[in-house]
Amino acid sequence: MAGMTSNVFYGSSRQKHGQGGMSFLRAERLLNAITNDSEIEDLSDGEEDDPAVGEIAPCEATVEQPDDSDSDYQPDAADISEDTDSDVSEPQHKQQHLENDEPDQDVQGRRAGPRNGNREYWKSAPFNPVLVPFQGADEQQDERADMSPVQYMEQYVDIELMKVLADCTNSMSLAKSGRSLNTSVEEMYHFFGASILMSCIPYPQIRMFWSTNLRVPAISDTMRRDRFFKLRSHLKVVIDDDIPEDRKTDKFWKVRPFMNRILKGCHAQARPESVSIGEQMIPFTGGCPFRQYVPLKPNPVGMKNFVLATADGVVLDFEVYQGSKELAAQVLDAEGLGLGALVLKRLTKTVHPGTKVYCDRFFTTTSAAESMLEKQVYLTGTVMKNRIPKAMQKLPSDKIMKQQGRGTSASVVRGDGKLNVVKWFDNKPVLMLSAVHTKEPENTCQRWSKKNKCYLTIRRPNIVQEYNAKMGGVDLSDRMMSYYRMSVRTKKWTIRMLMHFMDLALANSWLLYRRDHQEHGTPRKAIMTFLAFRMDVAQVFLNKCDVTHAEEESACCPQPGQRSLVTPIPHISKRTASAAHLPEVADLKNPMRCRQQGCPGKSRVRCLTCNVFLCLQSRRNCYEAFHGGQ
Repeated sequence: MAGMTSNVFYGSSRQKHGQGGMSFLRAERLLNAITNDSEIEDLSDGEEDDPAVGEIAPCEATVEQPDDSDSDYQPDAADISEDTDSDVSEPQHKQQHLENDEPDQDVQGRRAGPRNGNREYWKSAPFNPVLVPFQGADEQQDERADMSPVQYMEQYVDIELMKVLADCTNSMSLAKSGRSLNTSVEEMYHFFGASILMSCIPYPQIRMFWSTNLRVPAISDTMRRDRFFKLRSHLKVVIDDDIPEDRKTDKFWKVRPFMNRILKGCHAQARPESVSIGEQMIPFTGGCPFRQYVPLKPNPVGMKNFVLATADGVVLDFEVYQGSKELAAQVLDAEGLGLGALVLKRLTKTVHPGTKVYCDRFFTTTSAAESMLEKQVYLTGTVMKNRIPKAMQKLPSDKIMKQQGRGTSASVVRGDGKLNVVKWFDNKPVLMLSAVHTKEPENTCQRWSKKNKCYLTIRRPNIVQEYNAKMGGVDLSDRMMSYYRMSVRTKKWTIRMLMHFMDLALANSWLLYRRDHQEHGTPRKAIMTFLAFRMDVAQVFLNKCDVTHAEEESACCPQPGQRSLVTPIPHISKRTASAAHLPEVADLKNPMRCRQQGCPGKSRVRCLTCNVFLCLQSRRNCYEAFHGGQ
């Protein structure tokens, strides 16, 4: 042993490593263990300065020839330490084998657990999770048995919120222009009622609702056109001077009271056993410093909103994204967690123990699942393969599963038995991570085959069935809002946010209304559709007590009187197509103004077909000119 220098040993280890033997770093650790062991017999023949025994010579030292007694030395398998650092020089296929198949051994030969503990060790075994029973209370449906549509809506938008809107709008208008808008709570109801009704009647331009031929009396008789646009441009939820500078770090402080009131109504709803979490976009393409771009969304540009919803689409909680730092400040133990895990911890604050949460691959990670398990909440979702590399080594490859055909599935369980990964091959491979579901029991589903031009019956794991049944809540809420969205074209992001959350409140109210009536056995035809529900709420808002509009030019102006109704002029096709335009002399005390363009005269003669008054002067026959020379 004394005749064997470190350079010779390193050279032999390199030669063996090139032939598939030990690595260089493993041989170096073995040499250190041998030289530092007090039980090894001293073979240096009393030469204390021999560098082969007392210290390790550098690799650049002169190579000495070893003795014959040490030339056949082979390291013992019990002395090999499989530390994580040795993986740097190991071939990839051997590294995978060492990390997954065999537990570690230390220098003394004692067996250790898998590398990084049981969390990184995946195996093919049955998955038997230990679940906590769901502890949520049942929802009291009898409390909403006889509620009207507007009463469902008042769970989110009440009169106190309208008072805040009216007061802040008046105060901010007075502070900026020196004139108050003199709006009231009833006028705020009229404004939102008109906006809701406009979303149900899709005119290309808002001004058409006040036009002569296309006017909607429910809107035009309640609020003037200019008044509507002025209220929309001056609408405020807060008074800027009342907000301290430290609170203005919240990027949405201008609409925060409105959002908090909608959020309060969402928190008041019962939490079911299964909920889903997803992304929602608030469409807005104007200038906004926190605008996001999310491709493959129906509205890819706008503000991003993370939503917690039930399986039937009722929104229970939401958080508008304004940065990962602001999100981390709202949760405990946020260090080391990614954005997906932070969103999960924030939105699951109000759920009960035993709740099952479903999400897509944006949120699903092993660290997120572990943080949910600490709260006794069980996560299920699709997952990216680069987030579970150790589990992917145990699962069959895509090529093998494609050869086995559609419906093939496989699963692995983590070493601690708390997480399960299932791989299912449909048209493409699907990876799912769950703390509660597994592939058993399998069922069947129908899939279309392009090759055979028919439907095929294939096997489907249980985790896929549960995910498809419970995951669509956020998408359902988005779809309901997109049907009749209050698409107000504005450059102000605050107005866009207010309209979006008003739509969210309407969608939630109708979904609760439909669920309650279905559970009480109401016939399907007797349940109002979403369009009828919105129009009913809009009509109630518009039928609030009349508002006396303030004049825009002066604060002190007499109250306007009753406006006279003006008969609209018929279209030119009606005036010239009909042959019978018989005049009639109306019995009026005062003659009416002639409706022929450019004529200043007055007349009592009315056309029965067109229902307009026209003069019959000798020098200017307006009656004949109006009807195209007839």
